[in-house]
Amino acid sequence: MDYVNCNLCPRQCGVNRAAGERGFCRCPGEILVAKTMLHKWEEPALAGEGGSGAVFFGGCTLKCAYCQNAAISARPVGQRVDSAGLRRMMEELIDQGAENIDLVTPTQFLPGILPALSPKLPVPVVYNCGGYERVETIRALAGKVDIYLPDMKYGDNTLAARLSAAPDYFEAAAKAIREMVSQVGPVQWAGEKVTRGVIIRHLILPGCVDNSLRVLDWIGETFAPGQVLVSLMRQYTPMGGLPAPFDRRVTEEEYQAVLSWMYLNRLEGFTQEAEAAEKTFIPDF
Repeated sequence: MDYVNCNLCPRQCGVNRAAGERGFCRCPGEILVAKTMLHKWEEPALAGEGGSGAVFFGGCTLKCAYCQNAAISARPVGQRVDSAGLRRMMEELIDQGAENIDLVTPTQFLPGILPALSPKLPVPVVYNCGGYERVETIRALAGKVDIYLPDMKYGDNTLAARLSAAPDYFEAAAKAIREMVSQVGPVQWAGEKVTRGVIIRHLILPGCVDNSLRVLDWIGETFAPGQVLVSLMRQYTPMGGLPAPFDRRVTEEEYQAVLSWMYLNRLEGFTQEAEAAEKTFIPDF
């Protein structure tokens, strides 16, 4: 796996990033780390008392119009590091008390990340991604990732094309998440902390309740109760410049409708308070 003829994500641009060519993500053939921090706002079963050791990578294979991390995802920004430098960053976070190493939007730099994950770190490794992944890429992570934290953003590909330029999002994410679950198995706990498994995040979008219901239906139909966890997120924050209904927060009625559907599907996991939809919760990049 390398940056030559890059096919890391479902877009399969085929460009030679090692030679300076740029595909959809516009990322170079070197790792870009935009920020590292002890992240206290991840799901409680991940953050624990010490926080997740978050490593935010620059760029993204999706271009979500509402992205809260647009300052680093919309264009490839960050400190250029090699695999050894990335390893040192992760070890420093662990020394600071990180409960895990949380790789945030990492896929575009996976060839450089993989060597940094050997030998095995003393804390769980979390692969925190947008869900828009290739099965072949996920398979390369076998034995190196303990917890997968993918989004399942869309059950509606028309909406995925409009908001994330990914008209094949649902099919790609569904295949990738199945592979993740096959790889790490059902959720495992140590006290109140998840140590292994898959937590599927879903962000409720304003005016798009039907999209959320489709996503929850798919999860409920695909996995046995308790096999995966669901993190139902109501933190959508209008970032400006978007038309209605994306210029507002999710209403209480919308949230309750989706929450009820989650319970009807017998899905277990996490929910958010309305206060999560504030820009103060977005890391300062």
